[in-house]
Amino acid sequence: MTAAAHALSYTPSAVSQQLSLLEKEAGAPLLQKVGRGVLLTSAAEELVRHADEILAILERAEAGLAASDTQVRGTLRLAAFASISLTTIPRVIAALNHQHPALDIRFRQVEPEQGLSLLSSRRIDALVVDSYPGTSEAVPDSLHADLLTHDPIRAYLPGATPSAKLEELKHVKWILEPSGSEAHAWVRRVCRERGFEPDVAYESANLLFHLRMVTEGLAAAFLPDLLIQHEGADLKPSALPGTPQHRTISLVCRAGAEQRPAIEACRDTLAAHLDTNGSLSKIKHS
Repeated sequence: MTAAAHALSYTPSAVSQQLSLLEKEAGAPLLQKVGRGVLLTSAAEELVRHADEILAILERAEAGLAASDTQVRGTLRLAAFASISLTTIPRVIAALNHQHPALDIRFRQVEPEQGLSLLSSRRIDALVVDSYPGTSEAVPDSLHADLLTHDPIRAYLPGATPSAKLEELKHVKWILEPSGSEAHAWVRRVCRERGFEPDVAYESANLLFHLRMVTEGLAAAFLPDLLIQHEGADLKPSALPGTPQHRTISLVCRAGAEQRPAIEACRDTLAAHLDTNGSLSKIKHS
């Protein structure tokens, strides 16, 4: 009960009241006390088995109703991770405002894990997420994901580091995203696969700070092409073997909502801007 309240940003009493109402509507007890906690009854487990399907049907019904309108309208609550918020989201919102003036965009910047919780609890409608090779879990059946683009990520060494030789890399300081994040785990794995343990001297969720640390010659970092191009940074990627690799950028919504006109418009606009911003042509190669 407490965990559900925390995940939904409700009070425990509000969750309890909603469950009591659901029990009345279901006509059967849904919780049973066990010690100081509660467990689901068999009736509740049966209801849970059908919940994703029921919610998807409701989402499709709402999408169908919205599609009958000749104009994209209503409110779209969009969320995205930090670096895409910096490089792309403002232009996407501007384009949507111009193309669909009856659509009200509400935006918030979130970490992907928080965003998935907000999406599942219906507090946002669509979420832009990035995923790194070998670190991301599959999208659950209750959600729908559309791949928008592959964004190359390259290693950049501080100016005084002459090359990507193993002995030199062992003495380079690195800046990574915070411990526990997918990006942090991915960078450590990539470095270990190339025979060295990165000396993580700095951590920050802000990739623009990562870029500044590289340009000041203070740290090495893995930086995505979208950020390098957006900032017009005059940097040369390192010759670290096996790079670049790619992160994927996707738009996630609740299953059944992917045909909602507002989400379709958002998805198409995001894809167009990511393709325009996109990637390899302006990045210098070693």
